[in-house]
Amino acid sequence: MKNRKYYLNTIIIVIIILAIMFLGESYGIFLSPKTQNMETSEDEGMIVVGVSQLGYESVWRLANTKSVEDALSKENRFFTIINNARQNQENQIKDIRDFISQDVDYIVLAPVTEKGWDSVLREAKEAGIPVILMDREVEVQDSSLYATHIGSDMELEGARAGTWLEGELERRGYTEEDKVNIVILQGTPGSSAQIGRETGFYNIAAKNPNWTILEKADADFTTAKGKEEMARLLKRYEKIDVVFSENDDMTFGAIEAINEAERTVGANGDIIMISFDAGHEALVNVYNGNINVDVECNPLLGNLVAEVIKKMDAGQQVGKKYIIDEKVFTKENVEAYLSNREY
Repeated sequence: MKNRKYYLNTIIIVIIILAIMFLGESYGIFLSPKTQNMETSEDEGMIVVGVSQLGYESVWRLANTKSVEDALSKENRFFTIINNARQNQENQIKDIRDFISQDVDYIVLAPVTEKGWDSVLREAKEAGIPVILMDREVEVQDSSLYATHIGSDMELEGARAGTWLEGELERRGYTEEDKVNIVILQGTPGSSAQIGRETGFYNIAAKNPNWTILEKADADFTTAKGKEEMARLLKRYEKIDVVFSENDDMTFGAIEAINEAERTVGANGDIIMISFDAGHEALVNVYNGNINVDVECNPLLGNLVAEVIKKMDAGQQVGKKYIIDEKVFTKENVEAYLSNREY
């Protein structure tokens, strides 16, 4: 009886295993992620792209992600996997290694910070997978570890803000003898936006010895932190003339804090507000006078990313850097752009 029971149990187990294997073949349970994703896309000649998006921390980032989704769509012959790294570099390194194991055709990386990418980018290069940097840049010893960078000139953005401030202070009647107190709301430390915008602005500030940077506060590109840090700065410093806020989301929080402190901001206020990104809501604030100037950082990079990938896929040479066109918005010119703003 024991032997019969043993053989019966064995037969049942074998049947179960065979059933699972059958279902696995039918539904792709045992296929690698690459095989599952590409079972149809390879047959249809699609280009497989893995995108490591640094996060969804701002209106800008959401618009950037949508731009990529629209451009790298199935209708445009792309099969795209987009991962949200939640502003964590370790997550992005894992993303890249996952994409390598899936044997994607191209990797698009929007890096959280500039440093710490050499090893994983070398792995991608050894696997023969080109890496395209989107929005932000990386600092690596060997620039051949990535194929190209598509984004903004962050340093130029900062310089444009500084140049505008020079003109605005002159318009308001400031002289070289008048001290100008400035606070900076920083984005993620070590990011291209934070480094570039501050470098460009500092280059202009260095020409104006009466400008004083009272403090740089890390507000992490978010509205909540922007409000929190601005409230703290207002309590600490009696006289703040200028807020240099490195993105619109922090600016929105800063304006809330300034209003709650019963201070005035903007075109008719005692605090000059400089912002970056130039999303629709921010441009409305420029029009209404709450933000003095907003330096554009264009998130709509998807079409350019798609164009570059298709060139590479066709065996064509591509440039090492692609800089998207951008504008500077003030109350004088903003109205013309409000109705057709895409983000």
